Amino acid sequence: MRNHEVTAEQPLLNQAGNIGEPGWARRPVWKYNRQQITAPKFRIKEWDYYLVMNDRHGAAFTLSDDGYIGLQSVSFLNFTEKWEHTETILTPFPMGKMKMPASTSAGNTFYKDKRLRMEFRVESGRRMISCDFKNFYDGKDFFCEITLEQPDMDSITVATPWEGKNAFYYNQKINCMRAEGYLSFDDTTYWFEPEKDYGTLDWGRGVWTYDNTWYWSSGNGTVGGKPFGFNLGYGFGDTSAATENILFYDGVGHKLDDVTFHIPEDDYLKPWTITSSDGRFEMEFTPVLDRAAQLSAFIVSSDQHQVFGKMSGKAVLDDGKFIELKDFMCFAEKVHNRY
Repeated sequence: MRNHEVTAEQPLLNQAGNIGEPGWARRPVWKYNRQQITAPKFRIKEWDYYLVMNDRHGAAFTLSDDGYIGLQSVSFLNFTEKWEHTETILTPFPMGKMKMPASTSAGNTFYKDKRLRMEFRVESGRRMISCDFKNFYDGKDFFCEITLEQPDMDSITVATPWEGKNAFYYNQKINCMRAEGYLSFDDTTYWFEPEKDYGTLDWGRGVWTYDNTWYWSSGNGTVGGKPFGFNLGYGFGDTSAATENILFYDGVGHKLDDVTFHIPEDDYLKPWTITSSDGRFEMEFTPVLDRAAQLSAFIVSSDQHQVFGKMSGKAVLDDGKFIELKDFMCFAEKVHNRY
C-alpha cells in the first residue's frame, strides 16, 4: 500500500536487522535501538541537522557520527549579499563514541575540539542550538544561540528499507519551529524573530548503501496567519511503502504522493520547476544562492548543491484548500554521496 501510515508503536528493526513495518508516521512511533543493528559499526550513520533561516540570512548546523568518519559542520548563509561559507571538521572512526540520542524527544548532542564547540539541547517544548566556531572564515569567529519552539504538532517520520539490501533509513523531519536568537559574525549580529522566522530539524539514523543521490526540499513560513511548511524528498531507498512528501498547515500534516524536481542541466541558479504526481504541489523555484560543496577524503566523496531561493505556486491540503505561495523562501537540493 503506497503511503502506508504507521500508527502503532513498535521496534524499528526485526531480529534480522531489517525494518519491521516500512511506512510513514506523524510522530516517531518506531523505537530506534543501535544495539539491534546487525551491520558493522563502521556502516552505521547517525546525524542531527538544523537549518534556521529567513529571507535575509540563515545558518545550518550538523553533528554526525557516520561510522568510519564524522562530519561536524556549520554554514552561514547571507541571502542579501548572496554569499555563504561552510566549515566542516572531519573526525576519524567515531563509530558510536558521540553517543547520539536514540530519539528526538530527549537527549543532548555535543561536540568540542580546539576550534569548534557545538551543542544541541532538547527540553520540553523547545530545542536550543549553541555554537562557537573559532577562525570560521577569514580569521573571524562565528557564534550563535538559538531557541526553537516545538509545540505539539505533526512532523514526518519515515522508515525506509533498501530493496534487497541489509540497509535502512530512519528519519524524522520537524518543520515550522519558531526561531528566536542570533548569529554573530564579523562584528555583525543577525537576529531571528519568532513571529516570522522558523527552523527545521533533519534527524536520521540508519545503514545506507555506499553510493546515493537524493533530492530534498524544505521550507517554512507564515501563510494566512498560520505556520505553513513542506518537506519533499526522493531518490533515497525503497519508497514503495511511503514517500516523505508532506505539507504542514497550522500543525497538521497533509500527505503528498510523488514529486519531481526539474533542474536545469547547465546551471543550478536558473529557475526550476517542482511538480507532483497528484497535482497538489506545483511550483516555480527561483534560486538566490547555491551552497555548492565538494568533499573528497579517504573513501568519502560528496557533491552537493543546496540551492536557496523562492517558491511560487500552489499547494493543496487534504480538504482541497489551496495554499498560494509567492516568493516563499526555502531550499531545494541535489546531493550525490559516496560514503
